Amino acid sequence: MSRQLCTINSLIEAVNNALPQIPFPATPARLYDPIRYALSAGGKRIRPVLMLMAYNLYKDDPTTIMQQALALETYHNFTLLHDDLIDKSDLRRGKPTVHKKWDENTAILSGDTMLAFAYKLFGNNPASPDFISATLGVLEGEEIDIEFETRNDVSEAEYMEMIRLKTSLLLAYALKIGARLAEAPEADQEHLYQFGEKMGLAFQVQDDLLDVYADSNVFKKKLGGDIVENKKTYLLIQALNHADAATRLELNHWLNETGQNQEEKIAAVTKIYDKLDIPAITQQCIGNLFAEALSHLDQTALPEEDKVQLRTFSQRLMGRDH
Repeated sequence: MSRQLCTINSLIEAVNNALPQIPFPATPARLYDPIRYALSAGGKRIRPVLMLMAYNLYKDDPTTIMQQALALETYHNFTLLHDDLIDKSDLRRGKPTVHKKWDENTAILSGDTMLAFAYKLFGNNPASPDFISATLGVLEGEEIDIEFETRNDVSEAEYMEMIRLKTSLLLAYALKIGARLAEAPEADQEHLYQFGEKMGLAFQVQDDLLDVYADSNVFKKKLGGDIVENKKTYLLIQALNHADAATRLELNHWLNETGQNQEEKIAAVTKIYDKLDIPAITQQCIGNLFAEALSHLDQTALPEEDKVQLRTFSQRLMGRDH
């Protein structure tokens, strides 16, 4: 019998209402105020909502595990806080980053405190080993991404492993942890993990594509940032793989270009992508990953009507809900 599932919007609202209730101490204010600031800056709350949804597929009242969901969101925002510091970013979700609003030392200490609080919130339960694996994996992915900055020979397999760790692992474990805490069958836990992992990979590859080809009025940020920064994206790796000698020479020229003419560089590299049909190659990859994700959802033992909400959420995440 299918259970009564909470709506996606009600779960988002529940997470947003619970976040300000995390009992961070009042002092020292300079340590804890940046944490409250980071957590109140908005966001889609994808990871805690996925955890609550997975739990709700097997048991009623997903708010039973709200503390663990908040731990995951706290950890995620810790990674963003330190990412912003590493990348020297000025803005996050349209607001000054913590290291800009306060300073770099504060960002480091507040971020470290967020990490400690995430473990404190999660507590000791049957899913604790999963939470530890997830948090360590994300940090490993971040380090690999940094190493890629000095390389122009990153393979597709290396790139996919990096984004698996940095981006999709937390989505995968959000689902697995929610299912584990609800005492779901082991097979379902694994299929939900694989669903989240493949969906996360598809989401990141699509983000690479949108950075170059999105409608700037919809995407809400300047396009071509990955090109300017020589980020090792799926598009760049495929371009290097498919380019003939002359095109590769031209592409390497722009990779080595450190001048100030960013618009010229974006236009030139985009033209190379167009010539090599990179958008179509990338779309094919996204489609394959998304289909693989849905196949794992289909293989769970859940009633078909209960799978609809996760499928709808994944389509919304990928912008395929219209």
